[in-house]
Amino acid sequence: MEQQPPGGAVSSDARFARDAEDRSIADLVKELSGQTQTLVKQELELARAELTQKGKKAGAGAGMLGGAGLFGLFAFGALTTCFIALLATAIDSTWAAALIVAVVYGAIAGVLALTGKNRVADAAPPAPERAQASVKQDIASVKAHAQAGRH
Repeated sequence: MEQQPPGGAVSSDARFARDAEDRSIADLVKELSGQTQTLVKQELELARAELTQKGKKAGAGAGMLGGAGLFGLFAFGALTTCFIALLATAIDSTWAAALIVAVVYGAIAGVLALTGKNRVADAAPPAPERAQASVKQDIASVKAHAQAGRH
């Protein structure tokens, strides 16, 4: 007679061993095949979802970098003349006004570039980390049940 843990409940290991004894090897192999297919499908779905999410993050970061370059180019070209003229009237020095405007534009472009770089770095590496961890956990569980079945 099988010993039960306190409270009358049968442990999952004891239940697993009893179920394995009651079924034929063909049934167990068939069940293993079905469970393996389900597990692989679920892991692939998880990996696909994770890669999609990381791709979106990388795309947003790359877009910000592109925006930084575009802003730096067009704003520098279109507004520089206006700001230099405005500053030149206030400080009576065209070259100093041009230098001040260039420094301000450079600071704006630098902030946008750093923000975009950080967003791209957040999306890296593109490996599906949660899916990998889940597969490792599944392998460990299968190994544990296989070793428990031997004893």
